[in-house]
Amino acid sequence: MTPNLKDRVALITGASRGIGYFTALELAKAGAHVIACARTVGGLEELDDAIKAIGGSATLVPFDLADMAAIDKLGGAIHERWGKLDILVANAGVLGTISPIGHVEAKVFEKVMTINVTATWRLIRSVEPLLVKSDAGRALILSSGAAHKCRPFWGPYSASKAAVEALARTWAHETQRLPLRILSVDPGATRTAMRAQAMPGEDPATLPHPSEVAAALMPLLGPDQTETGKLFVVRENNIVDYRMPE
Repeated sequence: MTPNLKDRVALITGASRGIGYFTALELAKAGAHVIACARTVGGLEELDDAIKAIGGSATLVPFDLADMAAIDKLGGAIHERWGKLDILVANAGVLGTISPIGHVEAKVFEKVMTINVTATWRLIRSVEPLLVKSDAGRALILSSGAAHKCRPFWGPYSASKAAVEALARTWAHETQRLPLRILSVDPGATRTAMRAQAMPGEDPATLPHPSEVAAALMPLLGPDQTETGKLFVVRENNIVDYRMPE
């Protein structure tokens, strides 16, 4: 069930399209004030219009996650205005290129790591003091099945998502005695622009719409969800434990 998020403040990255856009809408429907971050101003404005149309409220923050100083300032700005943060959905990410590891350009590899890993760490560092002020802070860190499958030609993206999961798990262990709960999320193949970039020959109609993924995430963001340091697999609608290699 969708939790009641009235008076909660939620921050989501990559909110201008795809899973981020529809998760922001679901958060607003549930009563949260949404702090929506993305590079694309037009997409954020469309989101704002959609949120207002359902009676919700949002604050738009257009910036590039490669701007680390901007991430640091974001935490300070949230503190000054709201004094806390209840929900973080670290959704933004980039694919890079699908090619043999030895053929990946250095600038492509560095961008994938900067946006997917370093920016996620910087975001955690910026907002953790705000999340622990909430009576039921919740954080979702978007990962991918690529973190575990490590298929040929997916090296940079797979490595980045494996690193993101390691960050989330470590963070969860560090905060397990606090009310803050942290989960990684494997959304599965979804009808998004990133998926189309990775699999251009695939029929998008065969994939779940990002609004379906967004709806599946909502029960994870309320006070009743108490698991931490685990992985939510959207396709299975299940929270699973991590295992050591066998």
